[in-house]
Amino acid sequence: MMKQILLSGVIGLFLTLIGTPLLIKLLAKKGYGQYIRDDGPREHHSKRGTPTMGGIAFILATIIAYFLSKLITGYSVTFSGLLVLGLMAGMGLVGFLDDYIKIVKRRSLGLRAKAKMAGQLIVGIAFAVLALQFPDNRDQTPASTRLSFITDFGWKIGPVLFVIWALFMILAMSNGVNLTDGLDGLATGASVMVFGAYTFIGVWQFQESCANAEVLTNPAACFEVRDPLDLAVVASALMGACFGFLWWNTSPAKIFMGDTGSLALGGALAGLAICSRTELLLAVLGGLFVLITMSVVIQVGSFRLTGKRVFRMAPLQHHFELKGWSEVLVVVRFWIIQGMCVIVGLGIFYAGWAAIK
Repeated sequence: MMKQILLSGVIGLFLTLIGTPLLIKLLAKKGYGQYIRDDGPREHHSKRGTPTMGGIAFILATIIAYFLSKLITGYSVTFSGLLVLGLMAGMGLVGFLDDYIKIVKRRSLGLRAKAKMAGQLIVGIAFAVLALQFPDNRDQTPASTRLSFITDFGWKIGPVLFVIWALFMILAMSNGVNLTDGLDGLATGASVMVFGAYTFIGVWQFQESCANAEVLTNPAACFEVRDPLDLAVVASALMGACFGFLWWNTSPAKIFMGDTGSLALGGALAGLAICSRTELLLAVLGGLFVLITMSVVIQVGSFRLTGKRVFRMAPLQHHFELKGWSEVLVVVRFWIIQGMCVIVGLGIFYAGWAAIK
């Protein structure tokens, strides 16, 4: 069973390693290059024209890796896995339309705000509604109407509130990754770490699943998750695909992921958290995305209330660039912060399980 996890990761890595340079050549040939803000760090002006929409590479690689791993091992796909992949692809499509309009139509703001939000809402609502369908033989659906941290807790919030909560998570994570994607390799490297954490969580939940309660030493400590192993397969495919993309996306980047990639990665993270019943834990595991998003909220709030800025520039990574840090220094130090968030998050996950046990 673990073979499919290894296969999906390796195939995802291989496909983006060889596929991304082909995409770079195609995008460069068509002249689909990145616009750079004039008010940002001057060093970024040299990046103008670098091919973007690179998210296409790891979205396709992840999907192909998932289905190939199933084909090779003979295991069936699951609704949980398909829903997370569908959410990733749907959000990626919205981002692709945004990038396409920016680059091909030469409209610097891309999709109009209402159209972009409408696209995200349609994809998010479709995921949330479908995630409460398809019960298995234990009456487990891919998602639960309870809030979750390590596992589900509290009262059921009902399907309507669940859809609203799921939408909030999807939009928050998508925009969090989008804001983080401002320096070469920053968002990609941070995402690799979180997807690695979800691969581990999926394997652990599978080993301690309530479906195996009869062989567990303490059935009371089991995880009520519909398809934990398949979520690990999806997370592994994403981790491998992002790793391969990082080879080309790290400084100096030969390609950017664009909104195509950042919205897709944010959607995948939210989908994995919702389906693995670790919704609130995602705020710890993806701590860097939360930190960078909060820097924008603080900057905008402070300027509107007092007319003063807290940071030289938001998101946070550009503040440190304007203070004189090199781009590579900012990226590596932020990766260290993200690594610490993943370690703390996994520690909390294990401690929570041990406490129940």
